[in-house]
Amino acid sequence: MSNVHSPAERVGPAFSVEGMLQAREKTREAIRQISARVKPGMVEEDAVEMAKGILVDAGLALSWHPTRVRFGSNTTKPMKKPSVPGVVLQENDIFFIDIAPRFDAWEGDGGASFVVGENPAYERCARDAERLFHDVRRVWEKEKLTGQALYAYADKTARAMGWELNFDLPGHRVSDFPHATIYTGSLADLDITPSAMRWILEIHLRDPQGQFGAFFEDMLLDDECYR
Repeated sequence: MSNVHSPAERVGPAFSVEGMLQAREKTREAIRQISARVKPGMVEEDAVEMAKGILVDAGLALSWHPTRVRFGSNTTKPMKKPSVPGVVLQENDIFFIDIAPRFDAWEGDGGASFVVGENPAYERCARDAERLFHDVRRVWEKEKLTGQALYAYADKTARAMGWELNFDLPGHRVSDFPHATIYTGSLADLDITPSAMRWILEIHLRDPQGQFGAFFEDMLLDDECYR
């Protein structure tokens, strides 16, 4: 069962359900705005600077991990590894956004993938990353699995879909800032059922040939928050 008294689920003095939900909404809105301004012909580094500008203009702090917009072959890379510089978004291409802004005292974190032009494989990968996120989230909501069991389920399901799940992105805490002073362990290693409003579920899919990938992440929340 979930255990909010576990050291893994402690929160800081500024923790607020309303604040966390506001940070999440502002994060999702920023992703929508950034994605709308990414166009073929852009260089990845320019897209990153554009994304930072959107966050700052929205009154959000560039917070606890780098702002990322990754194009094409860079979508396969683990987040902690730098992109190959100078990659240009092509007419038929895939990209993803990964941002971690802070709104007042609360952390946001979100990511999503997008396709420009037409490429059925890219479109399926982007769609499957989000679909698998919600599949795992619903299993969490209904079956109250541990974090370890959730990622085992995600791995098995990703393989059945024809993708590889990148375990370099194993989910993590989110809280009033900074969560790292509270807990630094991953969701994939968590041996209790994670509670709502405290964890980010990360899904990074890669094609088996290592040519492209797709990413989706959001806070673990009940179904009603996604309607």
